Formats: sequence, structure tokens, C-alpha cells
Amino acid sequence: MRQSWLFLSMLLWGCGGEQPTETPKTQPAAEPEQEAPAAKTFKLDPEQLAKAAEEIALVPSPAEMQKALSNAGLQAKLAEMVASDKDITMDVENKDQLAVRTGVVLADLVLTVKSSSKELLLTRLAKLKVGFEKLGAGSDIQATIDEMSTQINNDAINRDDLLKEIDELSGVMVPELEYEAGEWVVPLIQAGSWLEGAHLVSNAIKTETKFDSADKLLKQPAVVDYFLKYVQREGREKADDQVVAQLESTLLKLKEVANSDKIDEAGVNTIFSSTSDVLKLL
Repeated sequence: MRQSWLFLSMLLWGCGGEQPTETPKTQPAAEPEQEAPAAKTFKLDPEQLAKAAEEIALVPSPAEMQKALSNAGLQAKLAEMVASDKDITMDVENKDQLAVRTGVVLADLVLTVKSSSKELLLTRLAKLKVGFEKLGAGSDIQATIDEMSTQINNDAINRDDLLKEIDELSGVMVPELEYEAGEWVVPLIQAGSWLEGAHLVSNAIKTETKFDSADKLLKQPAVVDYFLKYVQREGREKADDQVVAQLESTLLKLKEVANSDKIDEAGVNTIFSSTSDVLKLL
């Protein structure tokens, strides 16, 4: 199954799997014909593309998190751990914060798409629509979400197909958001989704007291560095924002835990409490 919600490198940059290796051959010929603007739509040269693909591959999807949980011998189902009464508002102006909120809602939607009530699915889709619109997504994304909502309302789509459609939505969403809002927006949406996943996974480890599985499931220093790069980027909105400040503080704590020799019970507790510190502000 394709990785639902995860913004795969070929979707992220609107490219097929073989294109990065072909680009260096075709790019020099394109310049004399003044085709460079089309080639730079997403502002990446081949070297940047390869680096971005490596970084995106570091970020696990909610579906991957559940599979890893099972492989580690934990019985918890992440879908059952997502609070059904969580009410994340999109009524914020700071776009960094808005992207994180959108990512959390997206993770919750994907994790619970097969088990949520119709009403809850529609609520989460409506929040996504608002988040994407405020982040600069185009009309295609709004129309796609509207179509999904209509299908759900009319019981015209099963949950497996709905999950596939949400996956396909990322192929439309990511290029538009990157172009309209900036290259930082997708990583911050990912940060929100990953933050929710790390919170749920650490909670599962705590609940089942299987701390020996923590290294395998939570020791991801490269992922933390990837998100910090965008949270701490130059030129970001300078207005005081409690959520973004807490996100940076949390990521710095998670980096310290991830860089330890072994994540023990105390480390798991730190991950759980630190991610909770961000999520409770949303």
C-alpha cells in the first residue's frame, strides 16, 4: 500500500521515480530554449531534489508507525488512542502554527479513517479544508475535499477507497502549498503529523511498559533535525507565538533524548510529556 498522507518525494516535487536521474541530462539543453522557468517551478535543482527525497523518506507515516508498533510486540492500536473529542481550531493567523495544526488533524484523519464515525470524518475533513485554504492551497484541493465529503455523506465510498483518495490528495496538495505558501509549509505539516504519532507511540510504550522497544520506535535524531531546520529557519514570522515556541522547545528536548545512548523509561516519559506540551496548546 502506498504511504497514506506521507508526502513521498515523487509527489512532493511532482516528479516520477526516474526523473531525478534524467534531469541532469535534459536541463542543459533546456536553458538555450528558455525552458528554465518551467524546470524551476518548485525551486529545486537535481542535487537539492536528491537531498530533499532523502530527508522526506526519514519521516514515518502514521500507517508505518502502526506497523512498527505491531512489529515491536505492542498491542495498542493508534486509531483507538486518538481522542474523538479533540477539537483543534484553525482560527489562527500564524502560518507555522496553522501548518502544525493541519498536520495533527491529517494524522488523526488517516489513523482513524477506517474506524471513525461519518460525522467525525466530516468534521476532520472540514478542518483540513480550512487549514489548507488558509495556507494557500488552490481551488483543486478544496474541490477534492468537497467531493470526499459528499461521497461520505451519501455512503458512496468505502473506507479503503477513502484512504486511497486521501493519499492521492497529497499529490495535488503538496505542489500547490509549496508554491503558494513556501517550501517550509510541507515540513511543518509533516511535523504536526509526526508529533501526534510520536505522542501516541510513546503513550503506548508507557501503557504497556515495553520500554525496550523505545529505541526502535522513537530514536530518530535525523527526523528531529529535519523539523528543527524549518522551525528555526531565518525569515520566519517573528511575532510571538506560544505554539511555535513550544514546538521548538519540544523538538530540542526530543533531540537530546534521541541522541542519548539508549532511550529508557525516563526518555519515553520526556517524549510523551514534551509532545503533550505542544498538543494541548492546539
